[in-house]
Amino acid sequence: MAHVSDLIASDIDAYLEAHEKKSLLRFITCGSVDDGKSTVIGRLLYESKMLFEDQLAAIEADSKKWGTQGGDIDFALLVDGLAAEREQGITIDVAYRFFSTDRRKFIVADTPGHEQYTRNMITGASTADVAVILIDSRKGVLTQTRRHSYLVSLIGIRKVVLAINKMDLVDYDEATFRRIDEEYRVFAAQIGLNDITSIPLSGLKGDNMVDRSDRMPWYHGPTLMAFLETCEIDESRLQAGPFRLPVQWVNRPNLDFRGFCGMIASGRVQPGDRIRVQPSGRESTVARIVALDGDRTQAVAGESVTITLADEVDISRGDLISGTQNPAEVADQFECTIVWMSDDALLPGRPYLMKIGTRTVNATVTEPKYKVNVNTMEHLAAKKLDLNEIGVCNIALDRAVAFDPYSASRETGGFILIDRMTNNTVGAGMLHFALRRAHNIHLQAVDVNKAARATLMGHKPAVLWFTGLSGAGKSTIANLVEKKLYAAGVHSYLLDGDNVRHGLNKDLGFTEGDRVENVRRVGEVAKLMLDAGLIVATAFISPFRSERALARSLVEEGEFIEIHVDTPLAVAEERDVKGLYKKARRGELANFTGIDSPYEVPESPDLRIDTTAMTSEQAADQVLALLRSKGVIPA
Repeated sequence: MAHVSDLIASDIDAYLEAHEKKSLLRFITCGSVDDGKSTVIGRLLYESKMLFEDQLAAIEADSKKWGTQGGDIDFALLVDGLAAEREQGITIDVAYRFFSTDRRKFIVADTPGHEQYTRNMITGASTADVAVILIDSRKGVLTQTRRHSYLVSLIGIRKVVLAINKMDLVDYDEATFRRIDEEYRVFAAQIGLNDITSIPLSGLKGDNMVDRSDRMPWYHGPTLMAFLETCEIDESRLQAGPFRLPVQWVNRPNLDFRGFCGMIASGRVQPGDRIRVQPSGRESTVARIVALDGDRTQAVAGESVTITLADEVDISRGDLISGTQNPAEVADQFECTIVWMSDDALLPGRPYLMKIGTRTVNATVTEPKYKVNVNTMEHLAAKKLDLNEIGVCNIALDRAVAFDPYSASRETGGFILIDRMTNNTVGAGMLHFALRRAHNIHLQAVDVNKAARATLMGHKPAVLWFTGLSGAGKSTIANLVEKKLYAAGVHSYLLDGDNVRHGLNKDLGFTEGDRVENVRRVGEVAKLMLDAGLIVATAFISPFRSERALARSLVEEGEFIEIHVDTPLAVAEERDVKGLYKKARRGELANFTGIDSPYEVPESPDLRIDTTAMTSEQAADQVLALLRSKGVIPA
C-alpha cells in the first residue's frame, strides 16, 4: 500500500503514471545497538501511511507480547521480523522496506549494529545512496558509531544523515545535540565524510521525523522525511560520468539483428557515438538503441537497453562497452580492499571466482598487506582474513578485465568473491588501482611449444596428482610409476612432497595457509614441466579440494589426472613409517592432516586406489593402464 493520494480514488491511471516517474532513493540506517534504528524506520512507515489496518492490528498485538514501550505501539516490531530479533530487541539480518510519498519512492535497509554482523551491513549498504547513522543522545559517539561510519565511507556512500535520536530522554537539550554533532564531524573528516546533515529527533515520539517539533525550537534544519525527499541522489552523478555498459546478454533473435543488452552503469549514449569494447579494445559506432518501447534517441545510466553497432564486432557476456573518449582501464592484477564474509578464512594462494560486473574470472589473493581494525582505524599485520575482517590485498586474475577504480564507480569497481566448491559468496571487494606489473609484464610468444616437445618425446604430457593421507603410500606408488615409465622410454619427473620442502618450499610450515601456498607452488612447477612435454607425478597430501581444483585449472582439459590413494586413517596410522601420527597424538605436531587438520576426500577422482585391497605394484600397473586408455602413452 502506498501513501494516501486523492488520485487513487479519482484517476488511478494518473496516479500510477505519476508514481512510476518518481525518483527512487535507497538508504540505510545503521548505528550502535539500541540506538533506535528499527523504531525510526517503523515510524517512517507509519507516518507515510504504509500500513494496512490488519497490519496495525497485528503490530498492536505484537507490541503487547514483544514490545518495550509498555502499552504503546513498538514501531521497531514493524521491521524486526525474526523471532530472535524480537526476543532480544536487536536487528540481526538486513531488513528491506519500501514506502513512498508524493515526492519520492524509497527503499530502506535496516542493517544490524553488532560487530559479528558486519557482512550483513555491507550487503545492505552496497546499493545505498544515503546513510542514516543513528546516535543515542544519552551515549554520544560510540565505537560502533565509528565502525559503521568507516564502513559507510569504505562502501562509497558520501551523503550522511547524523540522526541524534532519543532527544526526549535528554529533555530535548540543545547543548547535548551540539556536542555530539561537533564530536562526530571531527571524526568523519578523518575518514572522508564531509556531506553530513545532523538532525535531532525522537523516533518513538515522532519529533522531527515528518513534522518539525515544537519541543526543539532552537533547531532550524530539515526534518528527516524532508531531507530524504529533497536530497540529491546518485542518478545525476552517474549520468554525468563516462559511458559504461556491462554486457549481460547478446540478443540474436534472427539473422538480421544482433544487439547487446545490459543496464547502463554510468553516462549516456546516443546513436552515432563511438564506443570501445573492452577488454578486446575493438571500436565501433552505435547504430541503434532499442528499449521496450521501441528505438530511442538517447539512453542514460540506470536504464536497461539493447544497442546495435555499425560493425561486426565480437562481443560476449562479461565485456564492457565504454565511450572512446574516456574508456575503462584493463588489467589482470590489482590492489583492492576486501571485506571477508565467510566462516572459513581467506587464505593467500587459494583460488576463488571473482564476479565483477557481468564477468566471472578465476582469482587468487596474495597475502594481505594489512587488515584494518575498524574500531580504531589502525592497520594491523595479517596472514589471513577471518569472518567480518577487512584487509588490503593484491589480487591476480587469470585474464584481463575492464574496470574503474571503486572511488570513481561502484558499478565497475566493485566485485564479489565466490567459493569455487560451494558457490557461496565469501567476500566483497573494492578495486583501488591496477598494479604496474599488470601493464608491464606480458607473456612472451615462443616458437617451440608444448605440442612440438610432446611430438619429439613420443607421448602426451600429463600431470599425475597423487593425493591421500600421510602414510597412504602416495610416494611409494608414484615412485613405482616413474620407474615403469622410465623402463618404457617415457620422459617423466616425480615431485615428492618431502623433497620439495627441502628446497622450493622450505620456507613454508604446515598451517592451513602454508599448505595452500605449498600446493599452489607445486601446481605452477608441474605446469612448467608439463609445458616441457613431461609426464609429471606429484605425491602430496594436498588436503583441500579447492587447491586441487586450482592445480587442475592451471592446465588444459584432460592433462590433469587426479589419483586418490585411499587408505583409512586407522590403517595409515598403524603404518606410521615416519612416526608422525604418534607425534600428532601426543600434541607435538600441530595441524597434522587426519588428526587436527581435515582431509577433504576427492569427490570424483580419475582413479581411486584402495591400498587395503592391492599391492603398490598392482596400484602402479593400474595407473599405467589408465594412461594407456587415455592415450597419454602408447598402448
